[in-house]
Amino acid sequence: MVPRDRQLTGTFGTETIRVPHARIETEAGKASEWRSKALPRYQRLTKRAEALIAAVYLAGTNTRRVRRALVGLFEGAVSKDVVSRAWRKVKIDWDAWSTRDLAADDIVRLILDGTVIRTRLDRKATNISVLAAIGVRRDGQKVLLSIRNMGGESTAAWGQFLSDLDARGPRRPECAIVDGAPGLEAALVALWGEDLPIQRCTVHKHRNLLAHAPKHLHDELTEDYRDMIYADTAAGIALRRKMFLRKWRLKCRAVADSLKETGDRLFSFTRLDPSQWKSARTTNAIERLNEEFRRRIKTQTVLPRAETVPMLLWALLASGQIQMRKVDGWETLSQPLEPMPLDLAA
Repeated sequence: MVPRDRQLTGTFGTETIRVPHARIETEAGKASEWRSKALPRYQRLTKRAEALIAAVYLAGTNTRRVRRALVGLFEGAVSKDVVSRAWRKVKIDWDAWSTRDLAADDIVRLILDGTVIRTRLDRKATNISVLAAIGVRRDGQKVLLSIRNMGGESTAAWGQFLSDLDARGPRRPECAIVDGAPGLEAALVALWGEDLPIQRCTVHKHRNLLAHAPKHLHDELTEDYRDMIYADTAAGIALRRKMFLRKWRLKCRAVADSLKETGDRLFSFTRLDPSQWKSARTTNAIERLNEEFRRRIKTQTVLPRAETVPMLLWALLASGQIQMRKVDGWETLSQPLEPMPLDLAA
């Protein structure tokens, strides 16, 4: 057995280690090469070093800047090629996740939203839309299903996003929660039909109503809106909805017209068991993900590459830095949706 010297770089710097190497003779009399499995043949970085390089790269810098940033820690041993190899391993995991089969996931609820991130595209700072889908499994656990860069939040953009998701196997959800973007709702109907229950986010709608009212009416509008949305029963919500429309038609017709335009999709959550209402009223699950992402990149005015934006969001979840808990009322997710209450459907 003849040991061979190998250099291994970690957060401790670069060390030379001796790796045993030998040739062994089989029962048939043939010689074969034997290698220790303790250190893979082409590994030059420890797993912790690879994770550190990937984290810095995902934060929005390039290979040259990663090398400069880590030169002190690694004592100058990290070349551009080493950084690129570490990054390629992350990219392989990302590509596998992005195309994985979703047929085995028992998804009962779909939460969809988009966010705008400022990044560099063709050497110019540009706003890009990142579309995301979170699924709620029947056991109540939230899972990130897909996240992609798209040109915007048009019907075509959402249609392409949903078609890719549908092609990977999840069955038609029992309901979808959206932010109110008309392109998204149109794409959902085109893919899964008019009878798909769609819930408009009540937080987004509140902001929309405030935009239709003079500032001196905001507090009163907010009080009336919350009194309606957070009523204890479907019948109570229906009654307050009628009172809201009657009052605001006289006080500020634009507010009443905006609420009426939303139709029953603002109240689809009332078809669920009341224990689920809190989690089914809003797209907060994705909003929290977006807020955490912005917190991580707030020191960077513009991300240098558009393709790393969804990868960073995925990596924060894959690494456990962001965790998603079960939805409220998950114990009743197996119950079928109730028909829309007559008072609301009227």
